[in-house]
Amino acid sequence: MKENLIKLIRVKSIVTLILTGVFSYLSLTQKIKSDQFMTVFTVVIAFYFGTQSMKKGE
Repeated sequence: MKENLIKLIRVKSIVTLILTGVFSYLSLTQKIKSDQFMTVFTVVIAFYFGTQSMKKGE
């Protein structure tokens, strides 16, 4: 449990969560279109999970 909390607090995780929150807010307030949100969100999540899977493969 403690190890999972430490992993969550890592910088990449924080950046991913902040970007998700910001772009969700912008999409909900219609400052950006939903297709723009999906593009950015997909790139961020793909990068995050791609780097996580590379770490596990090492």
